[in-house]
Amino acid sequence: MARTELAPRQISIYRFNIFPQSKTIARFRVQMKKLALFSLPLILLLSLSCERPQSSTKRYSIAVIPKGTTNEFWKSIHAGAVKAAREYTQQGVEVDLTWKGPLREDDREQQIQVVEGFISQGVNGIVLAPLDNRALVRPVEEATRAQIPTVIIDSGLESNAITSFVATDNLKGGMIAADHMAQLLGGKGKVLLLRYQEGSASTTDRENGFLEQIRKNPGIEVISSDQYAGATRDTAKRASENLLNRYGNDTQGIFCVNESSTAGMLLALQDINRAGKVFFIGFDASEPFIEAMRNKQLQGIVQQNPFNMGYLGVKTMVDHLQGKPIVKRIDTGVTLITPENLDDPQSQELLHPPLDQYLK
Repeated sequence: MARTELAPRQISIYRFNIFPQSKTIARFRVQMKKLALFSLPLILLLSLSCERPQSSTKRYSIAVIPKGTTNEFWKSIHAGAVKAAREYTQQGVEVDLTWKGPLREDDREQQIQVVEGFISQGVNGIVLAPLDNRALVRPVEEATRAQIPTVIIDSGLESNAITSFVATDNLKGGMIAADHMAQLLGGKGKVLLLRYQEGSASTTDRENGFLEQIRKNPGIEVISSDQYAGATRDTAKRASENLLNRYGNDTQGIFCVNESSTAGMLLALQDINRAGKVFFIGFDASEPFIEAMRNKQLQGIVQQNPFNMGYLGVKTMVDHLQGKPIVKRIDTGVTLITPENLDDPQSQELLHPPLDQYLK
């Protein structure tokens, strides 16, 4: 079959229908430019509307995890944490504070579960008082891998994954107790040390500080330093009764390293009418300890500042989240309170933090 050839006129008409004239092209380009200028702001607006709404107020969720939740020490830490959160709120920074810890101060597994629960919730930061300086390493490092920073308070942790450590100089606290004991004994006598529980870095430092300092007095003999009170007042009382049954008649001085061990020993001494007949120094405060000092049954307590510890723990965390420089180790202070300085304003401020103002 022969190929059909197009006539010259047919070819020109064919080309005209496919390709517009030059004026038509110019008008087309102008219209496209106008369309682009009109569409760009609309596209940007639509893309912004699809993003998550942004608030002008910054907001952080902070979990505070104590060793326990029952005694006055932890309540003071809680109150200090609430104070810090309220101050940030007044500055336009919302801090959602969640307070949760184990019921017993020897329940490591429950505290680990609490930490893991907050990791799964995706909080912005964790403020933790670890029950055990080793057992809590794994969950804290898991938090770090999940980009959740941890500030450690009260008791140390054997990990480099922490953001900051906010606590008492506990070694110094034990030394203060030893110096006061040596003064009370006149440099001579036999003393008992009742420990708290294994794995607690804070109380281990107090125990080591006391023993290191008291041994600088050659006339003082430590006749027992290897017994543990346990996590509660009840276990502390039983441990104290055992020690007093064995060494009570030969003992002139006793040092206990935390609130529950001090409470248990005080009860045991009262039960056998030995309270006030032996020099007794405790650690941390409670209303029964204040009454015992007034009754000359307790010759002193080494007092921390738990309110300040809770306050600085939360403040350090929020400052870190905001990108501000922070200190890696913060000493919250330690003071010896005795019957002689019990009513001083500084002592009263430490003994009676404003719990009702922040916890009710």
